[in-house]
Amino acid sequence: MVHANEKLLRDAYALFGNGDIGTLKRKFFAEDIQWHYPGKSPLGGDYHGVDQVAGWLMQTYEACWGSITVDVHDVIASDEHAVALITVRADRQGRSLKDDTVQVFHITEGKATEVWTYPSDLYASDEFWS
Repeated sequence: MVHANEKLLRDAYALFGNGDIGTLKRKFFAEDIQWHYPGKSPLGGDYHGVDQVAGWLMQTYEACWGSITVDVHDVIASDEHAVALITVRADRQGRSLKDDTVQVFHITEGKATEVWTYPSDLYASDEFWS
């Protein structure tokens, strides 16, 4: 049996994969969501609120002309958290990124309230997004 938070994450990644940030924003993010992305690239930092987080996601699309994809390897979920093992791929300015990434989600009442992203190669990620 699939845990509800596992299904929630898999559905969210599918929406992101289709570029449907509007639906993702409405269905998946709590209004006061906090999103943490490490590093020193223009994408690095902490984002607060559904509009900032949706804007950050759109920025990732725009920075790589929509070439970004996320392959979900596995999702581990409990009643309050979910952890996704993913591979992020994108092309930008003649460069390619392929990073095995871990994302940790705090979930309350079916909405992500806080997200932490951990790229496996932060240096490569910083270089790609800079």
